[in-house]
Amino acid sequence: MTETLYPASDTRYAQRWPVLGAEEIARLERFGTKERYAEGAMLVEGGGRAPGLAVILSGEVKVTQPGALEPRLITVHRAGQFMGELGQLSGRPSLYNAQAAAPVEALVIAPERLRAVFVAEAEIGEIIMRALILRRVGLIAGGVGGPIIIGRADSSDVLRLAGFLRRNGHPHRELDPEADPEASCLMTRFDIATGDRPIVVCPGGQILRNPSEYELARCLGMVETIDPDRQYDVAIIGAGPAGLAAAVYAGSEGLAAVVLDCRSFGGQAGASSRIENYLGFPTGISGLALMARAFNQATKFGVEFAIPEEVVALDGTQGEHRLTLASGGSVKARAVVIANGVDYRHLAADGMEAFEGGGCIHYWASPLEAKLCTGSDVVLVGAGNSAGQAIVYLASRARHIVVLVRGESLSASMSSYLVDRIEGLPNVTIATRSEVSGLEGSDGVLSAVRWRSRGDGEEHVTQTRHLFLFIGAEPRTSWLAGTGVALDRHGFVLTGTNAGDGRGILETSRPGIFAIGDVRSASVKRVASAVGEGAQVVAALHQHIQPLRTAAPAPAL
Repeated sequence: MTETLYPASDTRYAQRWPVLGAEEIARLERFGTKERYAEGAMLVEGGGRAPGLAVILSGEVKVTQPGALEPRLITVHRAGQFMGELGQLSGRPSLYNAQAAAPVEALVIAPERLRAVFVAEAEIGEIIMRALILRRVGLIAGGVGGPIIIGRADSSDVLRLAGFLRRNGHPHRELDPEADPEASCLMTRFDIATGDRPIVVCPGGQILRNPSEYELARCLGMVETIDPDRQYDVAIIGAGPAGLAAAVYAGSEGLAAVVLDCRSFGGQAGASSRIENYLGFPTGISGLALMARAFNQATKFGVEFAIPEEVVALDGTQGEHRLTLASGGSVKARAVVIANGVDYRHLAADGMEAFEGGGCIHYWASPLEAKLCTGSDVVLVGAGNSAGQAIVYLASRARHIVVLVRGESLSASMSSYLVDRIEGLPNVTIATRSEVSGLEGSDGVLSAVRWRSRGDGEEHVTQTRHLFLFIGAEPRTSWLAGTGVALDRHGFVLTGTNAGDGRGILETSRPGIFAIGDVRSASVKRVASAVGEGAQVVAALHQHIQPLRTAAPAPAL
């Protein structure tokens, strides 16, 4: 077994593994129950349900990586320390094994009681929350505690699965059988056919063959069946900046909230490599880091998440709306907030269909895509802020970037600070009044992009295996057809007076159904604006829900 994953020289060791004093432990006793474990007993096994946060009162607990190709010691907990990471906030399956290295007595705090700790014991709660976050960050950085994805590094399905886990803040490892002998042996041992690749080895030992995101999430315990008879105060559709803001404020104000998203938390903002114009972050912050903080904050306040879970239909009456899910389940809520944003617009160019899904066409620039592009030439289409952020990020990895812009200049649609930065990049060429005319390649592998200048009509060819598209998006509202929720001519949801007389500014044409963020007609397409609407809609939710609660019959004794 290798040495501990986090040695004492770790600069944040004391924050990641704090030791609580006797007084602090005494204040926590009312939230938990004392349990005893014999030497060698398993407190929790990877993939199994952890009982909650465990404060070690005496003895030692050895925490190791589960289901690993190579055993790895994460840490050893001793008296005064507590065992757990972010999964303990929601009772999700454990990402580690924990075994008593000596007789152990522990104070076990269940997930629902742990949330009570954050409210009643704010100072201790801050220590615990910081440690849980740092531990998850460490697991992600080390690829510890999550599934192992085995497949070619440039495989579109490897990128799909790894991207899904990364954007949902879930640790994982990727092994290429063409470069890693252990991965190659596993493929041979389990007789994995080429068509079944990649495979995913889950912490519990299950092996999935090229699974869908939903199948992978179910195996990891990331999504569970929602009780169709439970009535939530609000169901929030979409976990982008607007949906997460609504979740944080709804949860902090005592509303029973559930958030559903078909992909991951963060939306388009979560895919941004760096956001530099968001209030309070003068040095910038990655979209994923910002959205992960919001996700953890909402979880802290007891908000439930179902990701990936897609809403396909909406019906019911005022005060009891019902959402039908693609998985076959349903959700019942007194109010609904539509915040599911937009879909990336696809390029209409000759040969495009042959390369979609082949790992050559990208709609965001995360570290996964940047790694593939290191030292290569790439073509990027777009002139908005998302495109600008991607250009700046990719320029540090790619050899050369050709940027195709339909308009006369970048400044017409991009913030000036990004334009100035891009103009100073030596490996970026801006081609204005230009557009893609066709793609070349074979067997789903891109080899070149043809593009034409609309000024002189001349066609150019750039040799590349990677094309990035940031050409706008369309509202994700087709599922609202026939629901009575009014849309504008572009498919965005109408709210306020545009939806009908007497409507609140964020309420749709149906009472009790609200729309916020990019999906809302006439919204300002900025992260700060989406967050503002998410906070604002909670006041409207209270006004709508309070009379319904008052009118509800008292439960039978």
